[in-house]
Amino acid sequence: MIYNEPKFLTGGDRYLLIEFGNEMNLDLNFLAQGLASVILEQKINGIIETAPCFASMLVHYDPDIISKTDLVQELKNLINSLGSTNEIELQSRLFYFETMYLDPWTKECIEDYSQKITKKEYDPDFVARINGLEDRHHLVRVHSSTEYWVASLGFWPGLPFLQPLDPRSIMTAPKYNPPRTWTPQGTIGMGGSASGIYPVATPGGYQLFGRIPIPIWDPEKRFDAFEGNIVLFRPGDRIKFVPCSLEEFKDIEYRVNSGTYVYNIVNYQKFSVKNYKKWITTISPKERF
Repeated sequence: MIYNEPKFLTGGDRYLLIEFGNEMNLDLNFLAQGLASVILEQKINGIIETAPCFASMLVHYDPDIISKTDLVQELKNLINSLGSTNEIELQSRLFYFETMYLDPWTKECIEDYSQKITKKEYDPDFVARINGLEDRHHLVRVHSSTEYWVASLGFWPGLPFLQPLDPRSIMTAPKYNPPRTWTPQGTIGMGGSASGIYPVATPGGYQLFGRIPIPIWDPEKRFDAFEGNIVLFRPGDRIKFVPCSLEEFKDIEYRVNSGTYVYNIVNYQKFSVKNYKKWITTISPKERF
């Protein structure tokens, strides 16, 4: 559901949550990110930080500088100034990630879960079956055929919640129940309609079907891509997963470990919501790759 008017909810004495709706909707995320961009441009005194989410945005502010009442009014004015989401343009970097789908590490993780916790179908086969795909290889083709939109970051530092920009790649999958006790670093998984990349080895519940050899969280900032931040992504970035072989994966992993890997990033592009929506009208969402 998309709300007719945003809801402004108090989050303690220093946070304000703005809800635009209660569904995972790209249009709502464009609105949240558009608002975050305008706030950054306007440099409103008292606002410390913003965190856009799928259909909402959290605002961190200093109540000694701006009251909640004044903040809400400022934000309402900015939301009204945005107009239609069609007019929103966002700075958007594009990352290309070599990806080994159906890899041995996530297979080991799934088998360990089946042996120690509860027996389950191999994740790629399960996701392919419930989404009406031919087999696990069809899943790889569908998942790797689109750019993914970084809608938000969370759960773990640097973990991106991703939405496919091509509606022909939309799939859904339930989470593990109960969740896993471990997941390999760099694993790609799906929960609901969102994909994600696990920044480190951690418990989790997404269905697993691939892995990247490239760090997306680096406290030591060993690579130029992490200049100014220990997390790689920002909301509004895009990711393209490029299938690779085990040999290619290990070669990239070697370069990462030796510190010689160079990230494949297109800096900077403007993402036009209007042009994106125009492109969407030229395809049939029901046609799979």
